Amino acid sequence: MDPRTSAQDVHRCDHCETAIVHSYCDFCHVNLCKPCVVDHISDGYDKHKIVPFQERRSTLIYPNCGKHPQKNCELQCRECGTFVCSSCMASDQHKGHNFVEVTEVYKTKKEIIEKDTKEYENSIFPKYEKIVLDLENQLANLDGGYEKLTTTMSKQGEQWHREIDTVINKMKTEISEIKEKHRDILQKHLDEIKQIQSLIKQTLLAIKEIKTSTELAPTIKYSSKIREFSKLPPKVKVTLPTFIPKPIDREKLYSLFGQTTPLSTATEEHVVSLNQPNTLVRELLDEPELVATIQTGYENFRSVTYIHDDKIWTSGLTNEIKCFNAYGSLQQKIVTKSGQMPFDIAVDVGRDLLYSNRTVGTVNKVKNGQIEELIRLQGWKPVNLCVTSTGDLLVTMYSDGKTQSKVVRYLGSTEKQTIQFDEEGKPLYSGNSYTKYITENRNHDICVADSKAGAVVVVNQDGKLRWRYTGHPSVTKNKPFKPRGITTDGQSRVLTADENNHCIHILDQNGQFLRDIDNCDLESPCGLCADNIDNLFVCELNKGNVKKIKYVK
Repeated sequence: MDPRTSAQDVHRCDHCETAIVHSYCDFCHVNLCKPCVVDHISDGYDKHKIVPFQERRSTLIYPNCGKHPQKNCELQCRECGTFVCSSCMASDQHKGHNFVEVTEVYKTKKEIIEKDTKEYENSIFPKYEKIVLDLENQLANLDGGYEKLTTTMSKQGEQWHREIDTVINKMKTEISEIKEKHRDILQKHLDEIKQIQSLIKQTLLAIKEIKTSTELAPTIKYSSKIREFSKLPPKVKVTLPTFIPKPIDREKLYSLFGQTTPLSTATEEHVVSLNQPNTLVRELLDEPELVATIQTGYENFRSVTYIHDDKIWTSGLTNEIKCFNAYGSLQQKIVTKSGQMPFDIAVDVGRDLLYSNRTVGTVNKVKNGQIEELIRLQGWKPVNLCVTSTGDLLVTMYSDGKTQSKVVRYLGSTEKQTIQFDEEGKPLYSGNSYTKYITENRNHDICVADSKAGAVVVVNQDGKLRWRYTGHPSVTKNKPFKPRGITTDGQSRVLTADENNHCIHILDQNGQFLRDIDNCDLESPCGLCADNIDNLFVCELNKGNVKKIKYVK
């Protein structure tokens, strides 16, 4: 430690570094002993201000005038805000201006600084200390928290192993019972055959005795049993039972085992009141706000999907797919083959663009600017697309005869699941070529907007019907409910576009109506998507606009 600045040492002269300080230069801000004072002011500089050490930093040092170096600025121009000397006051530049003494400004600012210092020390800095402590505690508890998660998973795994062992043991018991039945059948047949065999042996011995005998009567009374014994008993064939293992559906197994909620990161405003409730629920705004309108140039505008960083892909009934940023600037354009218009678009987990082409019955992927065929259908036409949270692709499609519709789940190009009928065998969706926009909710429900049926149809991930929504009674919206686009948000709310009534219906995850968005001058809303902070993007079918709407707080 430097002995000159040690708290346990007396103050020393900054020149000789040995003698005890006696004076202080209030202009140069240096400590001085008596002998060194003379040396310090001997440089001829006339601004030195020597004061007793106890009165250090008590002298006000005025700023030098930039235009008149020999003068100090003792005033400040109210109009210009610049420091001025007496010569500057008389110049034409400051003619008619008002001035204030810099000492008054200095005093006022000192009071502000004193107040700010107390605010920093007593309020602001302690709050940051509290935030730091909270973050440090979170980091310290991080391993323990995640260990609890993995322990819970391990317990679930152990329970699954026990259940699997129970199932296996039960099936083994069933096999043992079947084996005993198998054994009884074979043993019974064996006993019957041995009994016949014994009769044949007895008959053969009797024949041999007759054969060697010279008695007339036994020979004459002999009756042949060849016909009786030549008719062999039916052969009993008992087939061993077989065990047909079902293929392991890893995705379904993963979803059945449990669900890990995604890492949720949110920022909260730090407020003064400690009673302010902390909540991450994004509530609906009383009045949704139109944030932006993006002109795409489509005459028949069908689909919009969010990518990232406020960028969206758009498509209409042309062979052009366009990417725009949040300011409406065109970022990229993809042109498909002539006559092969994309009907709907989606973005996969690798951020590659997918689009359906019902003209030729394919789903295509655009990767590194190249279009490649992902799925080709026979007897069906693909319509709308959705990429799930697990990376699967959901496709709505209709039959070539336009009499049936269904949803098919794909992993890559492999079909994994078909959703078409309810538990009573009735079709879930109207059988026609009308659009059936599709999305997946956070609880893995599959939501379809069936425009022809005038309904939103929601099934769980196993394809079982959960609920059906057919509109909400309204005095002002009296046209038939015609849902087009559909999307979900971070609170698992379902949003669907009502083309006929020019509004958006917001439902909770159980199909209960919450409210409309009808104040943003929407005209024939069609495709929908939401970004990662629940801003809503709406296609206007005929105008070719994307409207960005803020509807949550």
